[in-house]
Amino acid sequence: MEKNQGSPKGKAERVTSVDALRGFDMFWIKGGEGLVHSLYALVPLPAVAALDGQFEHVAWAGFRFYDLIFPLFLFLVGVVLPFSMGRHAEEGSDKLHLYWRALRRLALLFFLGLVYNGLFREGLHELRIPGVLQRIAICYFFAAIVVINFKVRGQAIITAAILLGYWAIMTLIPVPGVGAGDLSPAGNLSGYVDRLIVPKPFCCYEFGDNEGLLSTIPAIATTLLGALAGWWLRSGREPVKKAIGLAAAGIVSLGVGAAWGIWFPIIKNIWSSSFVLYAGGWSLLLMALFYWIIDVKGYKRWSFFFLVIGANAILIYVLRGLINLNMVLRWMGYVPNSIDAGWMLVLRLVELACFWLLLWFLYRKRWFLRV
Repeated sequence: MEKNQGSPKGKAERVTSVDALRGFDMFWIKGGEGLVHSLYALVPLPAVAALDGQFEHVAWAGFRFYDLIFPLFLFLVGVVLPFSMGRHAEEGSDKLHLYWRALRRLALLFFLGLVYNGLFREGLHELRIPGVLQRIAICYFFAAIVVINFKVRGQAIITAAILLGYWAIMTLIPVPGVGAGDLSPAGNLSGYVDRLIVPKPFCCYEFGDNEGLLSTIPAIATTLLGALAGWWLRSGREPVKKAIGLAAAGIVSLGVGAAWGIWFPIIKNIWSSSFVLYAGGWSLLLMALFYWIIDVKGYKRWSFFFLVIGANAILIYVLRGLINLNMVLRWMGYVPNSIDAGWMLVLRLVELACFWLLLWFLYRKRWFLRV
C-alpha cells in the first residue's frame, strides 16, 4: 500500500473519466451483480428477469453485458499506458527502468492472482494457475513493451496483426483427432493447448481455461486497443472531438466485430478476435460517454461513488475474493440460498456499503495499492 500525497489519480495528466469508468466496471464484479440477482429473486418480473440474464456469461458463443466486464478492465489498463509508460518514453527515460517497472508489475500481479486462487489455502496440485489477475499481469506487460518501443501506428499494426494471426491460428491449425477450424468447446485449438500444457483445474469450461494460454494473446490486443484510445485522449485535439472520435471508433469496432463474428464467432472463453472488437466497441462507447459527461461537460459529482472504487480496483478485487458475503454466512452457519430474498438484498447492500466505506477511508488517506 502506497500513500499518494497528490491527486487521487496520482498523475495530473490522467482524466477523471478513466478512473470513474474503472470503478463502474469493478462495481459490477464486486457487488452490483449480486444486487441484480437478489433483486430478481425478490421481484421476478419479466423486465427484471431480462436484466438478470445480462449478468450471466453466455455459455459459449454470443454476448451479454457481463461478458464485457473483464475486457473493459483490460481496455482501461491499456488506456492508462500512454499516460505513464508512453510519457516516460517520450521524455527519454531509460528503457531499462521502464522494463523493470513493467516486469515488477507482472510479477506482483501474477503473485496476487495465485493468492486469489488459493495459494495459501490449496495444495499446489489443486491450485489453478491461470486467472483474472494473471491475465491482467501478462497483458499489461506485453502491451507496455509495445507502447515503450513503438509509435501509435506501430501499435495499431501490431494490434491488427495479433487479431488476424489469432484468427489464422484458430481456424487453420488442426487439432489432433478433430481437424482445423472447429470452434466448439471440445474441439477448439485454444482448449487443446490448455489441456496439453496448462495444469488443471480449469475455469470455466471443462475442455480448457477461459484465461488459458493461447487465448491470452488476443487479450493483449484488447489492452492495446485501450492504449490506442489512450493516445487519442492524450492528444491535443479539442475535448469534444476526442469524445466524438471515441464514439465513432466504437461504432466501427462493433460493426467489424459483429461482421467478423459470422466467420469467427464472438466467444469469450477463447477470446476470439471478433470478441475483442465487439467488446472493444462497447468499451470505446462507454469511454466516450464517461469522457463526454465527466471531462467535457464537467458533471463530476455523480461519479465520486465509482471514482472511490476505481482508485483501488485491484485491492477491492483481491479483498472481495478473500472475504465475501457468502463466506461470512457460511462461517455463521447459514446456507446463503436459504435466506429470504428480501434479507439477502439487504445483506448485499450492507456488504457493498462496508467495502465502499473502506475504500472511501483509503481514498481520504490517499492510500492506494500500487503494484
